[in-house]
Amino acid sequence: MKILTIMGSPRKGGNSDLLLDAFLAGAGEGGAFREKIAVCDLKISPCTECLACETTGECVIGDDMGEVYRQLIEADRVVIASPIFFYGLPGQLKALIDRCQALWYRNREESDGTGERKRSGFALLVGATRGKNLFTGSLLTVRYFLDTLPARLEGSLVYREIEEKGAILSRPDALEEAMKAGRTFAGGGGPRTSTGTSTIL
Repeated sequence: MKILTIMGSPRKGGNSDLLLDAFLAGAGEGGAFREKIAVCDLKISPCTECLACETTGECVIGDDMGEVYRQLIEADRVVIASPIFFYGLPGQLKALIDRCQALWYRNREESDGTGERKRSGFALLVGATRGKNLFTGSLLTVRYFLDTLPARLEGSLVYREIEEKGAILSRPDALEEAMKAGRTFAGGGGPRTSTGTSTIL
């Protein structure tokens, strides 16, 4: 069983990256094969809405997204980890998500019509403010991104008031929650009940 994780922050070693590492450690204990993509290492152009993928299911832009498509197709489960920028996902990660329109067209053509989503997804998000709706838009974006695979967002861990680089390290409860969630996710999906800062959609 392969878990593909996508680290969406423009910087490495930040809070969402550290949270993802804890999640990955837990998933490793659960026996999963883990792959980590750092979007900041990739060259991914924005979608140009040329609509070539509408008929072919293939994107015509030649960049690092080709490898991302391959890994997304091969993964059994997918995890997104990201900070929140202006109540949304960073531009680098959003470019990757927008380019998955090609997968949506491909899966629409290959679908058996049942609409069944056998794969699972999970989200790890951190934000600096205390806003009530801080994660609402980003969780919806992740949810519909997973639809392109197709996969279902099984759960998420979200943390407010995490701003300075490394601030998540002062929250051992958060790192423990992430590790536990990774262990559970590797064993059969995300947590089924809301505990602590966990959010279930």
